[in-house]
Amino acid sequence: MPTTRKKKTTTTRTTTTSGLAGKAARLREILAGYESVLVAFSGGVDSAYLAIAASQALGSKALAVTADSPSYPDTHRQLALTIARDFNLAHEVIHTAELDRPEYRANPANRCYFCKDELYGRLSEVARAKGFAVIVDGNNADDRGDYRPGRQAAREHGVRSPLDEADLTKDEIRELSREAGLTSWDEPASACLSSRIPYGSEVTDAALRQIELAEQVLRDLGFRIFRVRHHDTVARLELARSEMPRALDPAVNAQLVERIKALGYQYVSLDLQGYRLGSLNEALRLRPVS
Repeated sequence: MPTTRKKKTTTTRTTTTSGLAGKAARLREILAGYESVLVAFSGGVDSAYLAIAASQALGSKALAVTADSPSYPDTHRQLALTIARDFNLAHEVIHTAELDRPEYRANPANRCYFCKDELYGRLSEVARAKGFAVIVDGNNADDRGDYRPGRQAAREHGVRSPLDEADLTKDEIRELSREAGLTSWDEPASACLSSRIPYGSEVTDAALRQIELAEQVLRDLGFRIFRVRHHDTVARLELARSEMPRALDPAVNAQLVERIKALGYQYVSLDLQGYRLGSLNEALRLRPVS
């Protein structure tokens, strides 16, 4: 297993075709340097492209593993199964139990650490049992500056991030995924359902199911980029600004309110700031991270 890492060059948001090809080649070089690899495969764009690249570089020495847990929506699992079938990936589904951990349910600001510690712990068990040398995840170059306590768990479990090491950004991974024929290349970014619950509010299976069903309502009504933020009796809808007018259309609005209230929410609100990644992290600027 390689122990050294090349110094990264300065990144820009515009990458030439030759530059992108060079980064893709660097990724293949990194993956080919592993004796064997187990990919943490959520079904999202980043881990999907990584799983495909690992399979191409290492063949049967690459295994994609998807976690099945209450924290992740079924749409993720189904997407992972579809991609694994379409690209003939060696693929397994395991069960994780982060909700059994009191520290996770308490939902502190570093909740993601406990989720990833559970995930990487289970993946480490699988890797040891099956003889896979390295565990990799889909972290990319754009993730470096974000607040991601799960990275601590990755370091503790020795998880590598080849997309980041190859200096690949999210947009570049989408382009490479499109070129590879991955139909989900432009799939909106997603995250675990627990990320919809404000820090300090308990994470429960009932709340996760309520959120998942509410987001399915939006999906069924044709919305594409959204989050349902869970505030006990209030469902706060974050939508892409371009999709906000549809939510205010009387016919669509009536369906949104009726169907989401039927799930147990008393109020359905539209966040005028619109959809933004990690909006619940905004509260962390007002108080210390615990």
